[in-house]
Amino acid sequence: MGKFTEAQELYSAFIGQFASHRSRCSPEDLATTYNNRGQSKYFSVDFYQAMDDSTSAVEILPNFEVLYYNRGLICYRLGYFDEALEDFKRALDLNHGFQDAVLSLKQTLLNKEEKQ
Repeated sequence: MGKFTEAQELYSAFIGQFASHRSRCSPEDLATTYNNRGQSKYFSVDFYQAMDDSTSAVEILPNFEVLYYNRGLICYRLGYFDEALEDFKRALDLNHGFQDAVLSLKQTLLNKEEKQ
């Protein structure tokens, strides 16, 4: 619905509550919250902040392929093709059938070659 600022505020409140009160929160929930806030920042064209949130999500839950894929998209968008390639490959290592990652990996390779 395009209410990215409101979404970011809610995600930030959840993250803040977890950090300040040490409330019980599963790593999956916390990583998903960072990922979702990162996605809302990505859609708000705040790519560097989105990258920070995506990296936090990956650090919390390093075996979830979607987190690498999403961070790879941000890297791609910023023109960091080597980093994007690494993330797309990691996503595919975790889930060989992840078709969006396959397509993004191919596109990133093409763009990297064009840039060179």
